[in-house]
Amino acid sequence: MARNDPHAIPPELLLKAYRAGIFPMADSRDDPEVFWVEPRMRAILPLEGFHLSKSLARTLRRGKFTVTCNAAFEAVIDACAAPRPGAEESWISARIRESYIGLHEHGHAHSIECWNEGRLVGGLYGVGFARVFCGESMFSRQTDASKVALAWLVASLRTVGAELLDCQFTTTHLASLGAIEIPQSQYLQLLSQAQRPYSSAEVAAGRALAEAVGDGLVAGFGPGLGDAAALALPLGFAALRAEATGSSSPGKVIAQSLTQTS
Repeated sequence: MARNDPHAIPPELLLKAYRAGIFPMADSRDDPEVFWVEPRMRAILPLEGFHLSKSLARTLRRGKFTVTCNAAFEAVIDACAAPRPGAEESWISARIRESYIGLHEHGHAHSIECWNEGRLVGGLYGVGFARVFCGESMFSRQTDASKVALAWLVASLRTVGAELLDCQFTTTHLASLGAIEIPQSQYLQLLSQAQRPYSSAEVAAGRALAEAVGDGLVAGFGPGLGDAAALALPLGFAALRAEATGSSSPGKVIAQSLTQTS
């Protein structure tokens, strides 16, 4: 059942902001207000430039974590908002939380989860539309858990022809994985290009992929909120899982996929 929180940012407004290159933040977990951010410099992670280290590739191949998509969105956002030793105050307030849960219910916010022995130990969430994914936050309770989630995200995005992975702000951690910083003006050009209408060939490819994995929804190739098509991230994830059927470690498929161009 969809939420109707009067304090949440309406999904249509939130998505419209992202489509224009703007996103909300709060000063603290308890702040009831939000402010809109348009950085002068923007961090992106080129999908063909993800840095897969030898240690991360080994972790993926060993299959230490079970990885899912959209299986525990609320748990992921709560883990991202939780206090962390030595970390700054979280910008994910109650209002921010409810706003993204609402957007998730409309098919435009997604999570990738990493599990170990039934426990949620890492993950990420963000906003998806057209050929764009805007990463919001990630967390890790075990070594490499958030990196594994990001590796699955990149591979899934590449599978469905996504073009832009927005990281918002540069961090040492993201830079080590291949993130770069570009001017906001350049980001807006990439953002506009990644929101062009889908061609008939792309629609056909999406339908074929959906049929191949038994997915009844051709997400990303039609359905959406307002006039913004939803990103087909869940479809890309499902396709990778299907490709890994029978493998002792689905992570081997991800490692192989990323090694081809990393």
